[in-house]
Amino acid sequence: MSRNPTREGVLGAAEAVAAILPPTPLLPAEIGGVRAWVKAENLQPIGAFKIRGGWWRLSNLSEAERAAGVVAVSSGNHAQGVAWAARRLGIAATIVMPSDAPEVKLANTRALGAEVVLYERPGEDRDAVAEKLIADRGGVLVHAFGDPWVIEGQGSAGIEAAAQMQSLAGREPSRFIVCCGGGGLAAGLALACGDAAINVVEPVGWDMVGRALSAGEIVAAAADAPSTICDALQPNATKQINLDVLSGRAEPGVAVTDDEVRDAQRWAFANMRIVVEPGGAAALAAALSGKVPVDEGTVIMVTGGNADPARFAQTIGGTI
Repeated sequence: MSRNPTREGVLGAAEAVAAILPPTPLLPAEIGGVRAWVKAENLQPIGAFKIRGGWWRLSNLSEAERAAGVVAVSSGNHAQGVAWAARRLGIAATIVMPSDAPEVKLANTRALGAEVVLYERPGEDRDAVAEKLIADRGGVLVHAFGDPWVIEGQGSAGIEAAAQMQSLAGREPSRFIVCCGGGGLAAGLALACGDAAINVVEPVGWDMVGRALSAGEIVAAAADAPSTICDALQPNATKQINLDVLSGRAEPGVAVTDDEVRDAQRWAFANMRIVVEPGGAAALAAALSGKVPVDEGTVIMVTGGNADPARFAQTIGGTI
């Protein structure tokens, strides 16, 4: 059954998530002399916001669909979100992951009880690998960003942040700065907080959502797209369902460099005492570098904390 994500769905997801998880902190952060806010989704049980969409999607499966199991494609955070929800709901989960995914994400996904099927990046089409698994074994595809329930689940972070800001500052969010891979979180936030500006932030060379917004149509990553440390933000293209929600709502896209991302990781560790993985620091990098304006109603989404320990130590130490 095809459906479109709705704000009513986001509100339902927010209730479902609140029933099983405490809210993540909304932390004040002074940037350029302005007090903005950081939504610390890196402090979720799986270390990323993806638990929201995973829980809402799997909660809405029929009994027959639950019995068939689920298949997901992810470099690690969506994998863990789906695996966490599947284990809690007693559903078998198979996750298609790149062989070069951070070892911490591979290990955590397996530890949650999911079967991991590896593919080579670049070279293999991860969606084709998932489609073959479903054709051979059956199961329900839980797409990382192009699924209406997943979009609604991610949007629950916006409902939560708006309530927290109202309590802490007596106002609504004016802007969300969002780390963006395929656009699931950005679309969910756009539905959750209809009056707030949405700024999508992607790695240089992987700004497929930003380019799609400019072109008015889906744009694929170039075959020679540059490497990026933001492993969580590397889908080949967005999906039409995401573009439909974001068109006319999101601001022009912004791209950040690896050096800007590392600076943001160091800043978060030094000033907020939090561990942020590269992909989870992209929005903060855009704010700190001045690529996106910040005001007192700005919410910066810090989306993941599943950093490779050795690389994170090198980043903090300034050796890379």
